[in-house]
Amino acid sequence: MPQATVHLLRHGEVHNPDGVLYGRLPEFHLSELGRQMARTLAGHFTERAAQGARIVHLAASPLTRAQETAQPISEALNLDIVTEDRIIEAANYFEGIRVSRAEILRPKHWPMLRNPLRPSWGEPYREQAARVTAAVQDARLRAIELGGDGAEAILVSHQLPIWATRLSAEGRPLWHDPRKRECTLTSVTSLVFDDAGKLQRVDYSEPAAALLPGASSTPGA
Repeated sequence: MPQATVHLLRHGEVHNPDGVLYGRLPEFHLSELGRQMARTLAGHFTERAAQGARIVHLAASPLTRAQETAQPISEALNLDIVTEDRIIEAANYFEGIRVSRAEILRPKHWPMLRNPLRPSWGEPYREQAARVTAAVQDARLRAIELGGDGAEAILVSHQLPIWATRLSAEGRPLWHDPRKRECTLTSVTSLVFDDAGKLQRVDYSEPAAALLPGASSTPGA
C-alpha cells in the first residue's frame, strides 16, 4: 500500500462575542481574524504544493466554521470540498452555554459531571476517535487513489475530535486536561502512514502561529 499523509486541520477563530460554547450550533461564522487564519493556511498548503506535495483531497466538517476555513484552500488548490459528517464537532451537554467555573458548578449540572473520564457531559472520547479515525482511513485511501504514492489529504475539523484522534493514534489515554491540548486554531496535525497503511508518525505544526496572540480561547471551541 503506498504511503500517504492525512492532515487534520482545526478551523479558524469564530465570531462569538457572547463567549458561548457553540458546539454543533449552526451559523457560527469565522471572525475576520479567523478568515485571515484560513487564508494563511491556504498559503501554507499552496507553498507545500509548489514544493512538490501532491495534495489531492479536501474534506470538511459540515459546520459553517469548518467549511469557511476550507474555502480558501479549495480555491488555492482547485479542490472541491467534500462534506464529511464523521469529523464534526463533539456533542456536548453545555452547548450554547457561556462556560465558566461558576456556571459548570451549578447543582443542576452536577449529574453531567459524574464521570470526566468518559466524559459524561458529552460524546465519549472513544467514539470521537473511532469516527474520525474511520474518516482518516477513507481519506488516506482516496488520496492514494487520486494521487498515488505520497499523496496527501486535508480534513478540516475541530479541536476535541482531532485531539482525541491523536491521543488514540499515539496509544495514550483519552482522558485529558482540556487546557493542555496541543491543537491551536488552524493548527495542522498530520498523520503519516507507511507503505503498509500503518501509522508511521504524527507531526504537528502551527502555520498561523503569528495570528494566535489575542485570539479567542473559549473552552472547547
